[in-house]
Amino acid sequence: MLRFGITRTAIVRFLSGADTIQGKQLIGSNYAINLTSTLLLIIIVLVVNHYAHVAIADSGFSLFFTWFPVVALISLPFNNALSVLQARMRFDLILLLRMFNVGSFMIYLVLNYYFFHSGLLEITWYYIITNLATSMIASIFNWDGIRYVGKANSKTNRIILNFGKYTSGTLIGSNLLKSADTFIIGLSPFLGTIGVALYSIPLKLTEIIEIPIRSFAMTAFPSMSKASIEGNKEWVKHIFYRNAGGMFLMMVPVMLFCFIFAKEFVTILGGPEYTQTAGIFQIFCLYGLLLPIDRFIGVALDSVNRPKQNFFKVVYMTLANIIGDSIVVFGLTYLILMSAVVTLLLSGVYESSVLVLVSTTFTTITILELVAIITILFTIIGIIIGFYYLNQEMKIRYRMILKEGFLFYWEFFKRLIHPGDKQKLYF
Repeated sequence: MLRFGITRTAIVRFLSGADTIQGKQLIGSNYAINLTSTLLLIIIVLVVNHYAHVAIADSGFSLFFTWFPVVALISLPFNNALSVLQARMRFDLILLLRMFNVGSFMIYLVLNYYFFHSGLLEITWYYIITNLATSMIASIFNWDGIRYVGKANSKTNRIILNFGKYTSGTLIGSNLLKSADTFIIGLSPFLGTIGVALYSIPLKLTEIIEIPIRSFAMTAFPSMSKASIEGNKEWVKHIFYRNAGGMFLMMVPVMLFCFIFAKEFVTILGGPEYTQTAGIFQIFCLYGLLLPIDRFIGVALDSVNRPKQNFFKVVYMTLANIIGDSIVVFGLTYLILMSAVVTLLLSGVYESSVLVLVSTTFTTITILELVAIITILFTIIGIIIGFYYLNQEMKIRYRMILKEGFLFYWEFFKRLIHPGDKQKLYF
């Protein structure tokens, strides 16, 4: 996140619409900035490891502090290549690199499990070798742009850094947004680690749902950026409508299926003891319907060169999430607990063990469900703020999101029925 948060979104945005000369300068600046940030992080890690060597050696971070400098340096070309190839919309080469990198490592892990039985150190060595081989491929074919490092200049450096300071903030805010729930739940003396464990299973299922949305966002961003740089805002809106609307319509049957079979999903992932968290996952299913709109609003803001507004959007969402979670976890827990105890007593339940078990279980699940509802609320806040910022740049017609989404699938099914139709589909 710290190494590539500044440059990745920026290089994709500006390189997608750059001419040949400026493109080489941007790629060179991207490489130079990433190399500098990597070296700075390596120096920090080495200094910390030197002065806190004893404490680190006795902790679980010794492997990280030992091998991070090596891994960070040798994986630099690989990571640079991913950014450059995304900007050039060469997703076939991205797939090739990732398949080689992940596939070769996974094959080794399987062979190691059944035959080699190597230790953690040997696995780390092979991981380094895999990343080195992937980076060498990227550099040999110049997919990472290593040959353009000398073409970097102060102008392109400023372009990337000025844009990247906001996108890195957005990335940090997004990570805080995701981790705030479990962090605040963990701080609660009532919920504690049990609450975190119960909440983590539905949350993991939600992260799986996000995978296709991230993939479509990754493919849409360079196209929207190119259209924006060329001054074609109508095409930017067209891509936004089709992606946001298409993904929303795609998620409707998926979320409906997940909502109906929520109990089965949490049982498969966590076991029968997590069945009680099905209600939390059902709430996240409603969140999943909003996620495509929110995600593509952020993509649209970055593509029209409004990273500052996207950053503010994420900040407002993060603040709303933290405030909402804090009110629920620290303000309502004991109120709900007392209500549960009173209800049980009025129902004729007087045995202390039953009172404690039922009331604490009910309170825990209710609080976790309320935390999940806060997720829906801050997402709605983000969508409202995002549309406000987006409308300042280009007038958005909200009904076109669904209309273009339906139109895409209509054209898609027509292509299935009439495969000879050469009309190009845009998603």
